[in-house]
Amino acid sequence: MRVVVVPGALALLPEYASIDDPIADLRAAVGAAVAWLLEEGPAALAAATPAAERIGRVLLATDVEPVAAPAGLLVVVNGSAMRTEKAPGHFDERAAGFDAALGKALAAGDLPALADVDLDLADELWALPDADVLRHLASRVSPPTWVQVDYDDAPYGVQYWVVRWQCS
Repeated sequence: MRVVVVPGALALLPEYASIDDPIADLRAAVGAAVAWLLEEGPAALAAATPAAERIGRVLLATDVEPVAAPAGLLVVVNGSAMRTEKAPGHFDERAAGFDAALGKALAAGDLPALADVDLDLADELWALPDADVLRHLASRVSPPTWVQVDYDDAPYGVQYWVVRWQCS
C-alpha cells in the first residue's frame, strides 16, 4: 500500500490559486506525491477536520464515499502553526521541538512514535495531528519499506511535510 502525507493548507485549494503562487514548491511536491499515490488505484482519505477533508477530496479529485478496497491512503497532517512571530498562532518555543519529533516520525515511517504524539500539545500548537487520523494510519498500514520526504519547510510559520511511504 502507498501512503502520502500532505498538509492541510487551504492554499492548496484551487480557489486560493493566484498568478504569483506563494507556495509553488509545496504545490508541486503535493501534486507529484498524489500522482504517485494514485498510480496503483484509488486512495482512501484520513483527515481530521472539515477543511482537511475538503483538501484531501480535492487532491484525490473525488466527492464519493470511502473507497472499499483502496490501493493507497492520503493522510492530511501538518505541524505547528507557531514557528514564528508572524505565524497564525504567533511564536511558541515548543513548536520547533514538537515539529522535529513529528517530522522525524514521518520521515522514518515510525508508527509507534506517531501513535505517541502528544495530542494536547498538538492542539495547543495548532498542529493538525489528530488521534483518529493517527489511529487510522497505524491500523491501516504496516511500517513502510521505503520513505521519501518531498517537502519539509515552515512557510509563514506553519510546518508542512509531503512524505511518501511504500508499505508492504
